[in-house]
Amino acid sequence: MKKFIFLSLSLIFLSCKTTQKPSEDDLFKIAFGSCNLQDKDQSYWELIGSENPDAFIWGGDNIYADTEDMDEMERMYAQQKTNAYYQKFIYQLDNKVYGTWDDHDYGLNDGGVNWEYKDQSQQLLLDFLDVEDSERRNRKGIYSSEIIKVKGHEIKVIILDTRYFRSDLQKSSNQSKRYKASQDAELTLLGEKQWKWLDEELKESNADYHLIVSSIQVLSHQHGFETWGNFPSEVEKLENLLVKRQVKNPLILSGDRHISEFSQKEIEGLDVPLTDFTSSGLTHAYTGFSGEENEYRVGKVVPKISYGLIEFDFENNQLLLEIKSTKNNKQLQKLVLQMK
Repeated sequence: MKKFIFLSLSLIFLSCKTTQKPSEDDLFKIAFGSCNLQDKDQSYWELIGSENPDAFIWGGDNIYADTEDMDEMERMYAQQKTNAYYQKFIYQLDNKVYGTWDDHDYGLNDGGVNWEYKDQSQQLLLDFLDVEDSERRNRKGIYSSEIIKVKGHEIKVIILDTRYFRSDLQKSSNQSKRYKASQDAELTLLGEKQWKWLDEELKESNADYHLIVSSIQVLSHQHGFETWGNFPSEVEKLENLLVKRQVKNPLILSGDRHISEFSQKEIEGLDVPLTDFTSSGLTHAYTGFSGEENEYRVGKVVPKISYGLIEFDFENNQLLLEIKSTKNNKQLQKLVLQMK
């Protein structure tokens, strides 16, 4: 197990070997974020753009629609997509915009498999992401994968859909928590078809890095809101699959919570700890946050508006994860991962 060093202003994970700081040209950057109210100030895209990211990933709640009126949802997507700040930002990217949905852009708060308008909503999200006519247009659910090839390395971006197939959540009798974990192994988060697809994607992958995008947190499970932890059998299934397919350098990206944080879990059979980088939200945050349990938390919770930035240092095989303010671009917390 690697030894870690804590510094007071930020959290840094380093291996024992000495590394040289790479030049800006040697880095590859991916920005990501979630929870974006389209009616709020969008000038923060200039701050993200100042980091010169090569790609951007939407983590869900890309707009706040919560409506059965698909014409109204289309109008909201258009409002976001045509925003001058956003347009300027996506124009500068070398790679396209990737993304998943969460509940508010799905159309129903905490919605799952029974949402009546999910197929119409899916097409609107694909329009927003400029997905051309392809199998994704005919597939049930918005899960997909992309390979980014850069400097002789491959980054596989795996977009999961935690809405379209998700079984009903179990209400908690604890007044401080909305939902509770269900021990019913028949309940599902991803659904049979998506699980089969994910297995094939990981089985056939030769990528050097795997970014797994989940709109809800995977590791943090004690807060009583939406989380993979409400489906313990699905968490176990994912962990077992990562080990079975010997997935190289996995990193989970999540959103939803209106807080940002790092979570990390040692999983026997994986070469590196499994890290869940939660970034939420871009335009609003849980400013009244007073604390919650997370046995896997690394560092502190950041209850401020922010986005996530991942810097790939291929020479030293390290990832720099940064939580950065969408107010002033200040670094709020960071984590360095030594990959294999």
